[in-house]
Amino acid sequence: MEPAVGTIFLSETVGSMLLLLFGCGVVANTALTKTKGQGTGFLFVNWGWAIGVFIGVIAAYKSGGHLNPAVTLGLLAKGETVMGGQPVTFGLIVAYLGGQMLGAMLGALLAWVAYKQHFDEEPEPASKLAVFSTSPGIRHPLWNLATEAIGTFVLVFGVLAAGQYTASAGSDPANLGWLGALGVALLVFGIGVSLGGPTGYAINPTRDLGPRIMHAILPIKGKGGSDWGYSWVPVVGPIIGGVVAGLLAGPLLP
Repeated sequence: MEPAVGTIFLSETVGSMLLLLFGCGVVANTALTKTKGQGTGFLFVNWGWAIGVFIGVIAAYKSGGHLNPAVTLGLLAKGETVMGGQPVTFGLIVAYLGGQMLGAMLGALLAWVAYKQHFDEEPEPASKLAVFSTSPGIRHPLWNLATEAIGTFVLVFGVLAAGQYTASAGSDPANLGWLGALGVALLVFGIGVSLGGPTGYAINPTRDLGPRIMHAILPIKGKGGSDWGYSWVPVVGPIIGGVVAGLLAGPLLP
């Protein structure tokens, strides 16, 4: 792996790790027994995920802070030939996707370590699984798939539009610092409060798949199953939404 591509991989790993540490952590804080935040609710969870996006994007500035295969694939669908300052190659895409997956798994692992005693005290397997992965309020795979695709479309199209807007205004969209990260965080918060109710808004394949794998392999007391029957929905739905956003962004955005 070339040094520059290795930096992309490390950047995405660290950013995704922080995203999932905050995201899984905020769910653990409201869902698990005897925590200080137990029962705080869905709005509390939305803020935690948004702040996780904020710090994750800041930490991953060298790679552009994708943190999400739907964003990476959306940029590919749009026809981008440069990502993170590097020409798009197969190795570069593997670095992005691999870093996102590894970071998601590490973030989930750290959240489990932080809340280990509360996992041990929690009697409900469903509450433990909820820390790691999403599940629908009403289980209907095709409608759940559509919800995930719509939410991810909003995310990816919004990110691409914001990048084009700053570029046309004479700014470097990859160098907005915390302002760019704040915009993405607020967009994720808005998606959560507006579209997150039906499925818990994964809107990111590795956000759900990486932690779900960790749920399956970690020695979590009384954890139950990992609901693999639903696991394809928060992977396929976001990929569809991200790719469609990229395809539309080509002709619609400057």
